[in-house]
Amino acid sequence: MLSVNNLCKSYGSVKALDDVSFNLEKGGTLAVIGPSGGGKSTLLRVLNGLETPDSGSIVFPENPDGKGTFGLVFQDYNLFPQYTVMGNITLAPKLMKKNTKTEIYAQAEEILSKVGLSEKKNNYPSQLSGGQKQRTAIARALMLKPDILCFDEPTSALDPKLTDEIVTMLKELKGEQTIIIVTHDMDVMREVADITATMDDGKLKRVE
Repeated sequence: MLSVNNLCKSYGSVKALDDVSFNLEKGGTLAVIGPSGGGKSTLLRVLNGLETPDSGSIVFPENPDGKGTFGLVFQDYNLFPQYTVMGNITLAPKLMKKNTKTEIYAQAEEILSKVGLSEKKNNYPSQLSGGQKQRTAIARALMLKPDILCFDEPTSALDPKLTDEIVTMLKELKGEQTIIIVTHDMDVMREVADITATMDDGKLKRVE
């Protein structure tokens, strides 16, 4: 489904991505682990178009134009505090105007039910727990129907109980959604990943 070929990205003399290549099958889950500063988050940012690579390619071989879409769940959620849960997850689809408001809200209700937030749809981020904020961020990403859903340290700010909740949700998404996870949590990696890769000094050291 995804073919990443020889991605390079430098910031001055620092090589954040150094000739990174990998393939990912549809419905697969890739976990990228490694030390801080190794290039993991930069990889996600480049895949999601938040950074432009210096060279290399990101190709979806099954698509006629070779292009595809990514959704990113940020480490710190990045929810808009002035909007409710429903407002946060419907904002982008409404701005894109690809569907009617009725269709957008119907999809939102379905996704909120899927992530267990139906009863919190009118709450603001300040009224949510860390796990609920994370699930809101996941719902927001799913609203755009990405080909690949990316997570940047999805459990780093959560206690063990909430971590278990997010791991359960990731397992439920497996198969339905192609996933890339950046994580320091080896338990999350073992529970969720089909494939693991190690990044250090901008290099993808190994894929298993």
